[in-house]
Amino acid sequence: MSRRTSPRRQPAITATSPCPCGLGAPYGECCGSLHQGRAAAPTAERLMRSRYSAFVVRDAAYLLRTWHSTTRPPGLDFDPGITWTGLDVLGATGGSAFHQEGTVEFRAHYRVGGEADSQHELSRFVREDGLWVYVDAVG
Repeated sequence: MSRRTSPRRQPAITATSPCPCGLGAPYGECCGSLHQGRAAAPTAERLMRSRYSAFVVRDAAYLLRTWHSTTRPPGLDFDPGITWTGLDVLGATGGSAFHQEGTVEFRAHYRVGGEADSQHELSRFVREDGLWVYVDAVG
């Protein structure tokens, strides 16, 4: 008798779950409020954290909405075999309420095929129509 294995599913995130971005607040009060449009990211780092959380909860609409109009892809597909497991923000430049642009360096941890791995990126953010948006990876 053979057994077929399926990719591990991402654990369900609810409004009261710890937010995947790592700030310690419940998802509904943290990135969930951004995903639902009840609040806007005040800094480039908060936008980056909310975008990581959007990958965790597979919110393509939010990711596309927070992508710069000149670099936004027409759509997104999520790899069902990836389980996001954590985020480390390594540094940021600019990106505050007083800036028009900024960068955030991060490492996003995930598991795929039972193996742990990570994505390291220096992301560039700018304001578009007054809101922080992701432009691209630097370098």
